[in-house]
Amino acid sequence: MTLSGIRTMARQEFRVRLRTGRWRTALMVWTSVIGLFSLLLWSALQWLGVTSSIGVTMFSTLMLFVLSLALLVMPATSAQSVNGDRERGTLASVQVTRLTAADIAIGKFAAAWGTGLVALALTTPFAGWAVLEGGVGWLRALAVLAVVALLIGVVCAVSLAASAVFPRTTTSALAAYLAVFALSFGTLIAFLLASALTAETVQRTYGERTVETRVPQTHRVWGWLAPNPYVILADAVPSAIPAGPAGYVLGFEAGRASQYAVVGPVIDPMEWIRNGVRGLRVPPADDYGAYGEYTPYGDAVAIDPRTGEAEDGGPVWPYGLAFNVALGAGALWITVRRLRTPMEEPPGGTRIA
Repeated sequence: MTLSGIRTMARQEFRVRLRTGRWRTALMVWTSVIGLFSLLLWSALQWLGVTSSIGVTMFSTLMLFVLSLALLVMPATSAQSVNGDRERGTLASVQVTRLTAADIAIGKFAAAWGTGLVALALTTPFAGWAVLEGGVGWLRALAVLAVVALLIGVVCAVSLAASAVFPRTTTSALAAYLAVFALSFGTLIAFLLASALTAETVQRTYGERTVETRVPQTHRVWGWLAPNPYVILADAVPSAIPAGPAGYVLGFEAGRASQYAVVGPVIDPMEWIRNGVRGLRVPPADDYGAYGEYTPYGDAVAIDPRTGEAEDGGPVWPYGLAFNVALGAGALWITVRRLRTPMEEPPGGTRIA
């Protein structure tokens, strides 16, 4: 494997995409959809009267939408990269060159990921619009874009592996979307099922009453949610802005820059997801007064009865991101293995050259 070989293969892939012209149309549609969504979101928040934290709400919602759109669109950029070349009879002509299997695989991956990064770059003007609305620092914005970029790379790697494993483009595309579904919704379903299976009967005190109830032991099964892309994104980025009393945004009073004043509620979907998931890592308390309380963001978390502060089970994103990166690396390894020559078992029913 050489850098020049990877660059040659990636350049060739980009040229093929440029000649077809479809990817340029796709990027135009992508930008139009993001722009329309941003405009409608801003208008809706204005109509609802969310003015004090409009930048936070707009940015958080927009980036969750961008991630959803990326998970929907990105598999199509690489799910037909290998078997599509096989069907056209062009893969064998590349394999007989001095390019190694790793050069071909990583070059195709770089082209697919590069296309995804171009699409992500086209969203930066709208993300910048949200940042300029206030409440979101540039550090948080860059962190969000970096996490989304990594998740796009994982999806491209998995889709490329599906293209190398399955001989038919339809089957590989279906397998790629099933993998995305498993990460996005399958992890949530697995967590809910595991929570139900691990529920225990405990006695809880409600004032002067003591009753028996079934309590899910989420602190034992939270790991099922860790690989979820939405959980990784929401948990990995820093908080948007500091919160004051009752979960309100802190701002400076006019003419009194040394003191804070409550100016409005924070509406941050990413913060809700982060607080909720981290709260799942905290063992349930026996006393209802110490458990099931709600933060000003609306998330059910455990409350320490001694301090009155919400307990934090710790970050989840390192485990989830490590799993996704390992998944992407494993997918690339499978792709390299499937592109080695001579092939031990040529794909049945497909054109070799």
